[in-house]
Amino acid sequence: MALPPEKISELKQIIHNQLSQGDVQRRIREMLAESMQEEFEGSKNPMGEQEMFNRHVLSFSPFWEWGQLPLLKQRGVVDNILQQIQFEGSTSKPATHMRGEHMLENIADRKTNIDPTRRYLYLYIKSGKAFLEHIDDDSGTPGQVTSYFTFHILFRGQRFKSRPVACACEPDIDEGFLLELHKDGAGEAGKMADPTTMLSICDPIHIVLVKTDGLGETTLVSSHFLEWRPVLTNSSSRLATALELKGTGSENNVAAGVIDIQVELFPKTKQSLSKDVITAQIQLERSRHAEQERLFLVYAKQWWKEYLLIREVHKERLVKIFAQDENGNNRPVCSFVKPLRAGRLLHSAREAARFVSLIHQERTPTLGGGARTEQWTTMHAFLARNKGDCEDHAVLLCSLLLGFGLDAYVCVGTQKKSAPHAWVMTVSIDGLVTFWESLNGHRYIHEPLDPYALPMDKRHRPKYPYKTVGCVFNHQSFYANNQPTDNIEVCQFNLRDDARWKSMSHDAIMSVCGSGASPVWPQFPPLSASTIDPALASNDLEQQLRVLVMEHRRDMGLTTVWDDQLSYLLSPSLAAYEIERTIGLTPGNEEFSDSINQAVPDGHTFKGYPAQFTHRNARKIFATCLRHKDCEPIIHCRGDHVRMAVRVLVRPYPESTCATWIMFACKYKCIV
Repeated sequence: MALPPEKISELKQIIHNQLSQGDVQRRIREMLAESMQEEFEGSKNPMGEQEMFNRHVLSFSPFWEWGQLPLLKQRGVVDNILQQIQFEGSTSKPATHMRGEHMLENIADRKTNIDPTRRYLYLYIKSGKAFLEHIDDDSGTPGQVTSYFTFHILFRGQRFKSRPVACACEPDIDEGFLLELHKDGAGEAGKMADPTTMLSICDPIHIVLVKTDGLGETTLVSSHFLEWRPVLTNSSSRLATALELKGTGSENNVAAGVIDIQVELFPKTKQSLSKDVITAQIQLERSRHAEQERLFLVYAKQWWKEYLLIREVHKERLVKIFAQDENGNNRPVCSFVKPLRAGRLLHSAREAARFVSLIHQERTPTLGGGARTEQWTTMHAFLARNKGDCEDHAVLLCSLLLGFGLDAYVCVGTQKKSAPHAWVMTVSIDGLVTFWESLNGHRYIHEPLDPYALPMDKRHRPKYPYKTVGCVFNHQSFYANNQPTDNIEVCQFNLRDDARWKSMSHDAIMSVCGSGASPVWPQFPPLSASTIDPALASNDLEQQLRVLVMEHRRDMGLTTVWDDQLSYLLSPSLAAYEIERTIGLTPGNEEFSDSINQAVPDGHTFKGYPAQFTHRNARKIFATCLRHKDCEPIIHCRGDHVRMAVRVLVRPYPESTCATWIMFACKYKCIV
């Protein structure tokens, strides 16, 4: 299967890590010693070091033909390494990622991370069918894959990502996931879960299917919540079924495809529950949630009527109480936000803002023309797709800032051109209001103007990118703008002032958005660590860009000479750019200027062009830079003693996002 360059680099790094493990190296050394003893014992012409290396070690290179694996493959070393290679592993230690329908039959003999005193749920996805949109993909060129599927699994804080599977009408998936049923903690949570305990676990398994095309663009195909508890009715603790996956957005009532799955408990239970008990429990939970939603809707309608009675103009303001997710479910906007702790993956609120800004933005696609379609994606689906609209970015940033202990809110209003928009606001203990733009990481201090003062000169007016604000909310509060005008320049953000902000009841919000209030709404997923090796990724992309520059200049009849020292000297500048984007302050860079001045001889000219991207596609980066008026003269540089330079800095962040900084440069002597 043909993979994009990013996946190839990632696979190289994973293979390198596996080969670097002490156990693998020990087994190779033992195999070589044994082979030497068996084959050359008593021989008058012992094998030399170089010959031994060529025969046994070089043949194991993962980039050689697999047919050249004589002894290592026979001894099982290769098979063990291949079993461990994955594109991305689990982000939660209690669970295990496996393949195979009968994996659990010999699970006790495998060295998986399993606690025999706890119970697990094994989800196996065998194959797919009826993915009719990809019926033409089956007739493609053999060995060439233009797009692929990836399954993302979330269950009780455990996340998994499957290997890429070629898109087809009937994809061969063959992927298994071992999920732990217990919650972390001592006491009752540390015991083996019995059927009665498992019956009360109402968390569904969230299955997200993402399609990635040949250019690396992702599409959310399906977002399904699997009810797994019917497995408790089977005496063998195993349940096989065909699961229909629905589309998303405007296609949420249309089948995207069918997958054959198997759910199995490990260890098996000694007793099973009747179907009537399972059905009654599920219906009880859903009816309780439906009643809570009904009561909240009644309260919201009355609250909205009271808000409209204050001023007639209030009906024109963007007061967003409910929003629709990717499955077409209407949910209170407060239910989308929840404090999210990033562990050791992010170290500050500003670094969190930088991370969110690197996630791609894309408006929800629509068929035909018309107004913009608004869709608030669940957090797991947003992170799995690694792409979303401004509302998704704002919700994630607000959740991260809440996790860092800030008083943060999502703001809904309009931009300068009156387009609907969402951003984040924090209020300090001293009342200082800061706006955070989640799409680019910029921060703005809010200083309200006096509406009765004389008009200010445009040069001195606040330079917010926002025009109006209709409401602000987080996971437990909702406030609608109750001021005479919703113009953000004159708004006061003392949210406790009832004359300026109309609040919803805290108890009413928590009844539908509190912890455990809704079994059908998913829990927030933990962030996954990056799998990108920054040094390897930077070097790989830099070499690709060098080749593209050389080929482009050769087509123009120009020769290319690289200056490795000059390329190295560009590193401090790229590092300074990333620091500035993260903390908002420009670090001193006098040393960089001094090093460039010393590297460029008298009479020579230096030119440099920096740029930042959120991907690592060399051809797209080169094409974009070549179109820029400042970069084109560097790539096409002519003169005497022309020396070219390029430097790449890849700064990885969670969820495999990255900031890719590149700088093209040249030095030359002008020809008069």
